[in-house]
Amino acid sequence: MLIAAGALLLSIPIFRFVNPPITTVMLVDKLRGATLKRQWVPLEDISPHLRLAVVSSEDGNFCQHWGVDWAAVKEAVEAANSLKGVRGASTIPMQTAKNLYLWKRRSYVRKVLEVPLAYLMSAIWTRRRMLEVYLNIAQWGPGVFGAEAASRYYFNKPAKALTRREAVLLAVALPNPHLRNPGKPSRRMLLIANAVERRMPIMVGRSDCVLKP
Repeated sequence: MLIAAGALLLSIPIFRFVNPPITTVMLVDKLRGATLKRQWVPLEDISPHLRLAVVSSEDGNFCQHWGVDWAAVKEAVEAANSLKGVRGASTIPMQTAKNLYLWKRRSYVRKVLEVPLAYLMSAIWTRRRMLEVYLNIAQWGPGVFGAEAASRYYFNKPAKALTRREAVLLAVALPNPHLRNPGKPSRRMLLIANAVERRMPIMVGRSDCVLKP
């Protein structure tokens, strides 16, 4: 366990410059017999529409916090306590830590591990690198990993050519990629996509850390 922990900690500064060859989520799918569809591309080759849509949908304060958005955590706890429904509070760094090092099944243990990993990764990586890694390892369907593979799989085009609407549909599929299909969105998925798309113009000024060169 100490060796594994040491290797994990050593990999974080390495992955600031070297692209991760595989993730735990990919490895599990591979062991289950899935054929992995993935192709790493730099952030510059991912449509700004998708960058903005993912930040707007997943982590509105991505350019302001340093790994964990405690205001969102507080809102999630209050929503749960008031029985209004459970809402997520995972940031992009936490999602990146989960996809890269941990597992998909929800648990308190996973959340406890996500927090320090998110802080450490945010301290070592730039925000542009964080989003680049996330968009290249995130799952968008059975065996489909990364924005480039997802764009080609669902829309037959590279990630840099995505339209705004296509980008929004991909972004809102991230919380549940096995049930949400960007190519054949359900009515509920379209409602979520419309809400995210309305939010995007407001988010432009708060997302300059990943939109500007």
